[in-house]
Amino acid sequence: MPHHDPAFTRAEYDRRIAKTRKAMDAAGIDVLFVEDPSNMAWLTGYDGWSFYVHQGVILPQDGDPVWWGRNQDANGARRTVWMAEDRIHGYADTFVQNPAAHPMEDLSRILRELGHETSRIGVEMDNYYYSAKAHQTLVSQLPGARFVDATALVNWQRAVKSGEEITLMRKAARIVEKVMDGVIERIEPGLRKNDLVAEILRDAVRGVGDDWGDYAAIVPLLPSGTDAAAPHLTWDGRPFRKGECTFFELAGCYRRYHTPFCRSVFLGDPPAFLKTAEAALVEGLEAGLDAARAGNRASDIAAALARPLEKAGIERGARCGYPIGLSYPPDWGERTISLRVEDDTVLEPGMTFHFMPGLWMDDWGMEITESILITENGPAECFCDRPRKMFVKP
Repeated sequence: MPHHDPAFTRAEYDRRIAKTRKAMDAAGIDVLFVEDPSNMAWLTGYDGWSFYVHQGVILPQDGDPVWWGRNQDANGARRTVWMAEDRIHGYADTFVQNPAAHPMEDLSRILRELGHETSRIGVEMDNYYYSAKAHQTLVSQLPGARFVDATALVNWQRAVKSGEEITLMRKAARIVEKVMDGVIERIEPGLRKNDLVAEILRDAVRGVGDDWGDYAAIVPLLPSGTDAAAPHLTWDGRPFRKGECTFFELAGCYRRYHTPFCRSVFLGDPPAFLKTAEAALVEGLEAGLDAARAGNRASDIAAALARPLEKAGIERGARCGYPIGLSYPPDWGERTISLRVEDDTVLEPGMTFHFMPGLWMDDWGMEITESILITENGPAECFCDRPRKMFVKP
């Protein structure tokens, strides 16, 4: 039962696999096993909330990829991947959460059947989903194989987006613009946070026009006042209060492609130090956008941002961005390039980043960010089109 509405053309998947195999060649990998659901989806189109159990994609040096996962999720693979039925393998439920049997025993059997008992096998050693027990089991089951750390090998092939991918990110941008507009319109003293989050989620899922909204890889983040010093707090049932600044870290998501977007809202009359911080942050953002040009380095963006902030006496001490695109929980970043002074990765047209210079001080915080596209010529293009400021509501 093939996917009735595939997100990408077969030529797009062929391009991705060719890039990945070239990287496998360079790393001396005979066969690659990826368990990161983002990498699974990027290579095969697989899309399902099944990453709480072991699953993955086997990519040999020739032939189509193999989807491998729980038997009951094989039907989801049949409906989402582009490969034929014989490239879908499900394992029995006896392997699920059973201390006496591990799914990697079944994966090892398939790798042996495919002729990889003594191959150099690439695995994602430092990944959310590939556990120590999984690796231990593979090693014990395939004693003749050599395992190679292929952490982020596929992620790096995703760094430069195709035109098809950028189209989806533009749709996600329209969704997050709608969401943020709703936040700024609705927020007021006395409104409970959970009630506003309910509207955020409704707007995000309804989408814009025919472009429906997918679930984002990170839930809405919206700490207020002194809590805004902590970048990753979610929400509770307390009301918004006058005299507090709240930052909103949100993302539009369309067919798993994310466009994050952050703005801050102050209820009442903001103090002078917040206005000073806002001015320095916006100046740094705009300097960073100008430095975000093809041929420059990731570190150039970070350095351009830092100068106005340091002049205002603000020291961040953290990276200010990361690549974005296709993702699943718990993170909408791609875990490769970092926008920081130590990263000299050369920027290329088609790279996409969340330029994210959040300010998290001892007892206050502020976020004003942009998701950006590195273009052929000139400064970065912002996916979203909303005022670059701290919004103030009396």
